Amino acid sequence: MSAAERIGVLTGGGDCPGLNAVIRAVTRKGIEVHGKEIVGFRSGWRGPLEGLTMPLGLEEVERILDRGGTILGSSRTNPYKEADGVARIKRTMAEQRIDALVAIGGEDTLGVANGLHEEGVPVVGVPKTIDNDLDATDYTFGFDTAVHIATEAIDRLRTTAESHHRALVVEVMGRHAGWIALHSGLAGGANVILGPEQRFSVDWVCDWVTRRFERQYAPIIVVAEGAVPEDGAEVLQGGERDAFGHVRLGGVGTWLAEEISQRTGNESRAVVLGHTQRGGTPTAYDRVLATRFGLHAMDALTERDFGSMVALRGTEIVRVPLAEATAQLKTVPLHRYTEAQALFG
Repeated sequence: MSAAERIGVLTGGGDCPGLNAVIRAVTRKGIEVHGKEIVGFRSGWRGPLEGLTMPLGLEEVERILDRGGTILGSSRTNPYKEADGVARIKRTMAEQRIDALVAIGGEDTLGVANGLHEEGVPVVGVPKTIDNDLDATDYTFGFDTAVHIATEAIDRLRTTAESHHRALVVEVMGRHAGWIALHSGLAGGANVILGPEQRFSVDWVCDWVTRRFERQYAPIIVVAEGAVPEDGAEVLQGGERDAFGHVRLGGVGTWLAEEISQRTGNESRAVVLGHTQRGGTPTAYDRVLATRFGLHAMDALTERDFGSMVALRGTEIVRVPLAEATAQLKTVPLHRYTEAQALFG
């Protein structure tokens, strides 16, 4: 690649702790090592669609390593739902003299990146999601921070639950995969952990709650937002779908707390952690992983390995095809929930 090349960077989908660390690593290595000019596209895929850019130089990334969110902004814009979306992106790249893109995002953002790659757009992907549900990588950055925040919340809620002799239901994020629920539930000593991978019995939950109260302890139930009861459906915040066809989930924790109160006669409350899991300072682990991803993404661009995604395998950063990384979601194996049941009660 020539020294005159310009590299575009965008962050799509939900925000995530560690995004700025990737932006910083891509920018610093691109400028200092490879002599590239880095351009930030604002607001996810809306940036290249509408030509929304900002400069990314050493000064712009000097103090962003520990910042949550993304200095580029984000959105759930889907170019394939826009009129002439791909043509507009190609036109913007030509007008801005962008030679290649770094797309940082989850299944939707990287799904778009893979589609663009197949249509001749030079792009490299970086996996981002607090849900840790992207296949082909052992971990995504943002997950560790989300689990840390959820675990701290469980620790704090336990003391107030025991003070008031209440059951507390903690709802965490996780549309299709229960990784946050499982890890924070185990770390926080939850008495029941419910994920989206298998429908749950409310009677079974209430049985565990009753056992806990009989031992003079307050029960803690951790439930992922996408968890579904055996005889019910997903609890939605609204029926509208975003550009990628997703509805807004949320409320299963409140629903379950009410069911527990009615069926057991014990007071139960719900706490929905929501977007607190996305915000704030990333953990050291997420800063390091995000930084390594950014450095290796720039290497992939330099070597013209377009259509690839950087991934974590064990302790090493490798490259995998975007098509492989976005082919299916990585959900929690059911035996992992079974293992956790030995700690319930």
